[in-house]
Amino acid sequence: MDLIPFFWAAATLAIVTLSAVLAARFGVEIAVGVFASLTVLANLIAAKTIVFGPFIAPAAVLVYASTFLLTDILSELFGAEKARLAVWTGFIANLVMMVSILIAVRWSASPVMDPGLAASFDAVFGFAPRVIAASMVAYLVSQHHDVWAYGFWRDKTGGRHLWLRNNASTMASQLIDTMIFISLAFYAVLPNSVLVQMMVGQYAIKLLIAVLDTPFMYLAVAATRKAG
Repeated sequence: MDLIPFFWAAATLAIVTLSAVLAARFGVEIAVGVFASLTVLANLIAAKTIVFGPFIAPAAVLVYASTFLLTDILSELFGAEKARLAVWTGFIANLVMMVSILIAVRWSASPVMDPGLAASFDAVFGFAPRVIAASMVAYLVSQHHDVWAYGFWRDKTGGRHLWLRNNASTMASQLIDTMIFISLAFYAVLPNSVLVQMMVGQYAIKLLIAVLDTPFMYLAVAATRKAG
């Protein structure tokens, strides 16, 4: 069994946890910046698919899933407004990235650049407009839902059961993200049976990461409160 995805997920979740600790010490801007970086990175590596157990999914699934942990941490420690700030910062960062890449792809390569390398660059970064739009709509809806759901469950439980609000908000938001993105990006392009398989596979991976991130959530909260 390939353990690389599990090490990758653990390393990414650990970075998210560390950013929360540093944010508590030096300012919430650190966590907001890491959040934006993760969302940009997820879009940059989404073109490659990986094998995760019995499923095939974009490599971005591991990085992107960790952003929901970070919004939960921000909601818990800094409040919903800071979590929403991170969501909008990530959105703006992705707009800047996508505009810059679209310009770079359409700009003719210099005569000294290897034609094969130029073609590879254009192939990797040649985002389809429909996929871009689907990604951004799914991102905004699911991330804002995550912030709202986290606060909802915190109020319902009177601030108890950290694991419940962490998992309940993330699992529901990940389902929303998966269904919106795949439907908007690939409906009428791929058979419906394939769309369902893609949804099931990606959501299963996201559920696993949501479960794995629970200890990191407790670690981040405990470490930041101790540091404070």
